[in-house]
Amino acid sequence: MLGSGDCVFIQTPQNKNVLIDGGDNKYDVLLPYLLDKRVKKIDYMIVSHFDSDHSNGLIKVIKKIKVNNIIISKQCEESQEFIEFMKEVSKKNISIIEAEKGKRIYFDKYVHIDVLYPDKNLKFQDLNNNSIVAKLNYNNFSILFTGDIGIKAEEEILKKYDENVLRSTIIKIAHHGSADSSGISFLKAVKPEIAIIGVRKE
Repeated sequence: MLGSGDCVFIQTPQNKNVLIDGGDNKYDVLLPYLLDKRVKKIDYMIVSHFDSDHSNGLIKVIKKIKVNNIIISKQCEESQEFIEFMKEVSKKNISIIEAEKGKRIYFDKYVHIDVLYPDKNLKFQDLNNNSIVAKLNYNNFSILFTGDIGIKAEEEILKKYDENVLRSTIIKIAHHGSADSSGISFLKAVKPEIAIIGVRKE
């Protein structure tokens, strides 16, 4: 986690590198970390949504490390962050995968994500509530990534899925633990053993 932004780096059993969000550029942590770990490529980069504290830190990574695929959802608006990000993606000619409800993406033989949200027809006209919500699966272990969705988006997800789909070992708490997300009904459906919150230490 970078500052109050989100960033998760995953290495799969078959050595695929997955980066989910990247914090903000003002915290120069992510790229040095990856270089220190001798990461030479990112197989899949997922941008949950284009708020600066999730997407801006990824631009430095794109400039310095080979990225094979970028996963984004349909945009309700072309924010400045989105425009700047896509400029760099275009320069590098990186493959874009559009995430939408129902899509399954395999990172390797053992690890995949199921995209649960958003729908192709966006319900809301704000970045946060159109964040990608995806469940990563590896054998009996799972993580639910929630971006910055609020309770309104959680309610839409609960209409579509029961706890058999949502239940996860770990949940990445939405919107840094803010009061407008992580409603009781949603948490009861997910039933996580562990919850992770991306927020800076004051």
